[in-house]
Amino acid sequence: MALEIQDLTTDPPSTQWHTLTANEALELLQSDPQQGITRQEVASRFERYGANELIEKVGRSPLKIFIDQFTNIMLVMLMAVAVVSAFLSLNKPVPQFPKDAVAIFSIVLLNGILGYMQETNAEKALAALKRMSSPKVRVIRHGEIFEINGKELVPGDIMLLDAGVQIAADGRILEEQNLQVRESALTGEAEAVSKEAKLVLDADVSLGDRLNCVYQGTEVVQGRAKVLVTKTGMQTELGKIATLLQDVETEDTPLQQRMSQLGNVLVSGSLALVALVVLIGVLNKGFSAFGDLLETSLSMAVAVVPEGLPAVVTVTLALGTQRMVRRNALIRRLPAVETLGSVTTICSDKTGTLTQNKMVVQGIRTGQHSLQVSGDGYAPTGEFTILGSPPEDSHLTVNNIPEVQQLLMACVFCNDSILQQKDGEWIIIGDPTEGALLVLASKGGCDFSEWQHRMPRVFEVPFSSERKRMSVLVQGEQGGNVLFCKGSPELTLECCTHIQIGDQIHAIADFQRQHVLAQNNELASRGLRVLGFAYRTFSEVPAGGITEKDESNLVWVGLVGMLDAPRPEVREAVKRCREAGIRPVMITGDHQLTAKAIAEDLGIAYKGDQVITGKELEIMSQSDLEHHVNQVSVYARVSPEHKLRIVQALQRQHHFVAMTGDGVNDAPALKQADIGIAMGITGTDVSKEASDMILLDDNFATIVAATEEGRVVYTNIRRFIKYILGSNIGEVITIAIAPMLNFSVPLIPLQILWMNLVTDGLPALALAVEPAEPNVMKRPPVDPRENIFARGMGAYMVRIGIVLSIITISLMVWAHGYTTANFNDVYLPNRWETMVFTTLCIAQMGHAIAIRSNTQLTIELNPMTNPFVWGSVIMTTVLQLVLIYVEPFRIFFGTYLITPTELAVCFGFSALMFVWIELEKLVIRWWLWQRQS
Repeated sequence: MALEIQDLTTDPPSTQWHTLTANEALELLQSDPQQGITRQEVASRFERYGANELIEKVGRSPLKIFIDQFTNIMLVMLMAVAVVSAFLSLNKPVPQFPKDAVAIFSIVLLNGILGYMQETNAEKALAALKRMSSPKVRVIRHGEIFEINGKELVPGDIMLLDAGVQIAADGRILEEQNLQVRESALTGEAEAVSKEAKLVLDADVSLGDRLNCVYQGTEVVQGRAKVLVTKTGMQTELGKIATLLQDVETEDTPLQQRMSQLGNVLVSGSLALVALVVLIGVLNKGFSAFGDLLETSLSMAVAVVPEGLPAVVTVTLALGTQRMVRRNALIRRLPAVETLGSVTTICSDKTGTLTQNKMVVQGIRTGQHSLQVSGDGYAPTGEFTILGSPPEDSHLTVNNIPEVQQLLMACVFCNDSILQQKDGEWIIIGDPTEGALLVLASKGGCDFSEWQHRMPRVFEVPFSSERKRMSVLVQGEQGGNVLFCKGSPELTLECCTHIQIGDQIHAIADFQRQHVLAQNNELASRGLRVLGFAYRTFSEVPAGGITEKDESNLVWVGLVGMLDAPRPEVREAVKRCREAGIRPVMITGDHQLTAKAIAEDLGIAYKGDQVITGKELEIMSQSDLEHHVNQVSVYARVSPEHKLRIVQALQRQHHFVAMTGDGVNDAPALKQADIGIAMGITGTDVSKEASDMILLDDNFATIVAATEEGRVVYTNIRRFIKYILGSNIGEVITIAIAPMLNFSVPLIPLQILWMNLVTDGLPALALAVEPAEPNVMKRPPVDPRENIFARGMGAYMVRIGIVLSIITISLMVWAHGYTTANFNDVYLPNRWETMVFTTLCIAQMGHAIAIRSNTQLTIELNPMTNPFVWGSVIMTTVLQLVLIYVEPFRIFFGTYLITPTELAVCFGFSALMFVWIELEKLVIRWWLWQRQS
């Protein structure tokens, strides 16, 4: 092909480097594999392209974040109320200390600090990316080898890589010897990838399959290589992820949106009511009463704002995080606790989350036998089942099939891993695939340590990407030597001239070759990774070691198919998801067949369901993808951009998405998702910093448990919002009606703050720990766009507010007449105001006890399921009495002494609130019974 020399005076190279030969890449970048580039060229390119580092966009400063907290409409109204209250206090004939204003400003400041603390959990994902992008690196420049900082690399540099090195830039491989690179940070797949310098690939090959290139942030596991640097800084694959990460705009959670909506409704309603009261007052009494009307308005404004609500919500979410930690879910951002309750779709990676991240052998195929292998993880226990064997072979076991025994020996000798038990758990040290073969041998009764001792290794030819096999020569027990081979089934079979059937060795016929290839296809179609095994004997060690000629004339033994097995608990978790109206979706970098097999096994997908690959996504428009996302449950061989597009497409179809991930590649999608979930064990720092929640056990089942907790939290938040706002509406109506009855305003702002913070706050916190209802995971998720007043909540609050105000106003009318006629130096005539204050407070205690259930009567509920409610009711009642009967508190809060009889009357009127709610439950029961009958 004709190549155009790269114009290095413009942008960094944008060529698809995996489509070029090594020489073509060198020519484009005007570099030399032996000399590198000159000092002058390094300086020129560094000036052109800049440092090899990630560039961060400027975000909001901490001061800006703090100031933004006070733009909330409810806090703005409270600040205005505080200013007016302070003005009135200081401009009275006898100026007074503005304690109401100080109290209101304190509440505003507390709410601002709470908001600031939640929001300043700043995004540190880019900082974690930066740590990955600037290691030390060896380069060839002007014919000499230097070790430089990774940020000094430029396109055209020649990098030298060896085992253990973290790769500092993207590059095209020029030369390699057994190079294996762990790319899990970018692709999400834990298994190291074998690289090949000589390959030239198609343009549409996915990132995980570009075997002739290496990428920044990945790690060399084995071998060494010489690499041409092709991209640096923000042009690298890691840089693209950084760009995606910074371009993702975070939206408010459903709870934040609902709280904002609630604030708008309350403030607009309050201002309308204040305007109405002032207008009626001025029309009745003229402008001379404007000062009194202004004080009434201040009390109403304070009454309508639930000052304690932000604190109660924050504490509720914090308690939810504690419960979730006990279920192995660590919440990084408080609003995520409630957001989980709205999740409609869970997009999960496969490796380690749905699966065990442990390769497990599923089946064996020999010349005449097919065996199924059971067992989980690396535990060397399991059973072999011979498939399709005739009755006359019923005596056969794995121990008396010679070719299977020979295959198990090959598994032991072609192996560099170690299987050992640590703290009661079986673990693998070394390659997971080889570990699975050791476990298989142990299940078959083959003691690998004994066999390795009896037949020591003489020589080894390690696996290479060109040969695609590993060969090991061991000493035979009866003299001579045995060569065992393990590798690609097709290539290993090509080296075979014989096949073992039972204890006999026959020349392999064409139909037997076809049979082996059919077996290989059958295992591969189930998503299994398949290895072929063969052997031959030598009378003595070949001179000069094992050559390619020695790896011919082999005896075929059989195939082994293995899989990263599903976690046993995930099947039940997927079933619970579906029962709860949540759709599980698998998004993985693994191959299509493997992904489909696991998804069908777990119930995520069904036979015949469509699987979309990264290659298909690449040519699919966003509108086409949005059309498919409702039907497709498995995506395979995907790149970071694909994951982000899938999440965005689901969101545009009004799904509320939770996305799991562990690699750097997952960070943008984690940030875009409504709930980003990182892996605590295998997750990178980048993915954790971009997430809302971290799975401490990397288990999909934990997501389902956390979703249940989220639903419980949201239910309890709705419960205490009903409780708090029902009270507030009652207060506002009472304050508004009092002047119309020619009474003074019965409540001062400080008393209203007391009710909103203490009388409402303590029981609300107790309601926040109400246990889950039995059907919490049997109903569909809450619509994230649901109005805060939906499902009858608005009607309930208005109804309860009206009932509470009727009770309180009735008490007020009676108390005003009684106390003005019966007073002395101790019990003053204005004590009716304290009776109104006390009745409102105590009525809320009955409300708190009754609201625990919408249908069950209080006597039917077990009080010990939530003893905190009873404790808060008793504590709040005692504190209310302290405000009346302890003089310093009485003076500060502006209350008056009331007689025991008057206190009893307050309790009597307050009890009517409890009775009303219990009667409502009986009516609801009757209505439900009527519908069913």
